[in-house]
Amino acid sequence: MKEDKYIELDFTDITFDPHLTRREFMKVLGGGIVILFTIGDPSLLEARRRGRGYPDDFNAYLRIGVDGRVTCFTGKVELGQGVVTSLAQMLADELDVTLDSVDMVMGDTSLCPWDMGTFGSMSTRFFGPPLRAAGAEARAVLIELAAEHFKTQPNKLMTKNGVIFVKNQKAKRVTYGQLAKGKAIARRAKEKPPLKTPSEFNIMGKDALRRDALEKVTGKAKYAGDIRFPDMLYARILRPPAHGAKLSSVDTSAVEKIAGVQLVRDGDFIAVLCKNPDEAENALATIKAQFDMPEAKVDDESIFEHLVKNAPRRNVVDQSGDIEKGEDLADVVVEETYLDGYVAHATIETHTALAKVEGNKATVWASTQGPFRVKDQVAQALGFSSQNVRVITPFVGGGFGGKTSAPQAVEAARLAKLIGKPVQVAWSRAEEFFYDTFRPAAVVKIKSGITNAGKIVLWDYGVYFAGSRGSKHFYNIPHHLTATFGEWGRGSGGPHPFGTGAWRAPANNTNTFARESQIEIMASKAGMDPVEFRLKNLRDDRMIRTLKAAAEKFGWTPSKPPSGRGFGVACGIDSGTYVAHIAEVEVNKKNGHVQVKRVVCAQDMGLVINPEGAKLQIEGCITMGLGYALSEEVHFKGGKILDLNFNTYELPRFSWAPKIETVLVKAEDLSPQGGGEPAIICMGGVIANAIYDATGARLLQLPMTPERLKEAMTKRTQYAAQTTAT
Repeated sequence: MKEDKYIELDFTDITFDPHLTRREFMKVLGGGIVILFTIGDPSLLEARRRGRGYPDDFNAYLRIGVDGRVTCFTGKVELGQGVVTSLAQMLADELDVTLDSVDMVMGDTSLCPWDMGTFGSMSTRFFGPPLRAAGAEARAVLIELAAEHFKTQPNKLMTKNGVIFVKNQKAKRVTYGQLAKGKAIARRAKEKPPLKTPSEFNIMGKDALRRDALEKVTGKAKYAGDIRFPDMLYARILRPPAHGAKLSSVDTSAVEKIAGVQLVRDGDFIAVLCKNPDEAENALATIKAQFDMPEAKVDDESIFEHLVKNAPRRNVVDQSGDIEKGEDLADVVVEETYLDGYVAHATIETHTALAKVEGNKATVWASTQGPFRVKDQVAQALGFSSQNVRVITPFVGGGFGGKTSAPQAVEAARLAKLIGKPVQVAWSRAEEFFYDTFRPAAVVKIKSGITNAGKIVLWDYGVYFAGSRGSKHFYNIPHHLTATFGEWGRGSGGPHPFGTGAWRAPANNTNTFARESQIEIMASKAGMDPVEFRLKNLRDDRMIRTLKAAAEKFGWTPSKPPSGRGFGVACGIDSGTYVAHIAEVEVNKKNGHVQVKRVVCAQDMGLVINPEGAKLQIEGCITMGLGYALSEEVHFKGGKILDLNFNTYELPRFSWAPKIETVLVKAEDLSPQGGGEPAIICMGGVIANAIYDATGARLLQLPMTPERLKEAMTKRTQYAAQTTAT
């Protein structure tokens, strides 16, 4: 079995021009059968390659070599989510070759078709269908070629594992590689073939182990920081102490005296470059710089009031009925405000890039989720034509939305152009925290109402700055209004003191925490079991089926919260996938420590391409979700970030990991939906509800730290005492 399932082809000087003729394209690519899928209009292709839209009729390429091996080119990247395996499964099944015979070339802008980026749980949903269609059409073309080879009709042939047979005469056979004969052939199928149905799958729908696992556990996997050139230099860059700070003076005289150090200054962009990274770090420390600091007008405690005061106009996302009528119908009205702080991506691999500039061409190896976006950014920064910039994306050590852009790639490219040598820029952990685009702090205000029979009749929901994703409820509520006040945004500006951006399932973690906490409060007010209350107010069959599957797996027995058991429930929808969590927690009431002991997740994600991969994604989401629920929070004062390493910014630990059980709800009649993010959205809500069930204390702010839990329990005790006295 080949170990290098993810390969990088050394076509350094190849740039695919969308205006190439078919003959010129074949000459560039070389031998083998190439099945070419075009979208027709070259100008449209060029626009899409430049990142101006995600094409519906995706332009995908296959290469079938003379040895029968299949190379799949995709603009998607592998950053731990497993698409290096699932995309290969889809292609292999439709093409009818073995999974082991498919090699993946991912995120190389000179070899792969344009792609908008790897985010939003969209790889399987959006790239999967055209990839499968490509495989199906490739197989049809090969059958046509074999029919000509055998001088028979295509309907008298069959394929299996990269071999074409004459039916009932298996001695008459030809391999895909033999049909190539070392020549490049491009042709289209005479008729568009249908995709396989689940009953016809041989590879899709079956467990497949991670194709990158061996490389990663043995340390053979290459990341951007592992790329080396003999003459490359390591750069360290002068950074401001706070966002918004301006360089007022700088003294570089000391660093200029150090042998072997190259100083670069381009305006306020100042860097030192050395053959060793530690030497560069030491040299940078000798620079004396003064900055004009902006006034710190807000911090991590005052930010929520600041956001509400500076919110833009309301944008209605969804509404029906009449809010005033709903409030009149309600026997009990509940009004709460939920808070959620800034959260960092905290990826294992920091932003890293190596750039090599030769003449008017640049090649950049970058840790990024959006290689084509970075290609354009580098081209603009260098003043190059976009066609003269190549971005190669090796394995990426986590992204979660934080690497959709790659400013470090631009920095490396600028330096490489200025000094004429390859330059690596690898952010330190402090730089990573400082320049990260954080998940935005947000406020959610909800007024809801129920009847004495436990029916929800009122839902007035407003979310500030988290965004609309996941804000629409899925309950049966006759009178409701959902509105956003600002989206999660990208970059800096607005009321945020620093850059904000996408963070795994952007907006949905905040919205699900608020919504499912409010649902649980109403269940408690109604004196109803949380699962029963939800089922009573649901009409979506997929959600009902998913919640029931989770309850069955958990072994749920009805009880009115707070029951003292420490059980919590939360449901959500993200990327077309329905999820339901049930969790069990144990709370130390003396120190406020929460131990999540068990989490059951049921997930309806339509047709599942790789069940084993889907389960791994669920487990990863649940584990990561422990962090934003219980500990992760960025502290700051104005533009100064106070958390610059993991000594103060606490990630989930191995000792936190609960027992995780997964249920993949069978739904093969639905197309594949997203799997990389949905399971994380419920973690804040399910833990909050489990804590309430264990203690009777309701936490309204994430993360639910021990200090906040102790404060909530103290307030509950004081309230109970006052109520008793009254």
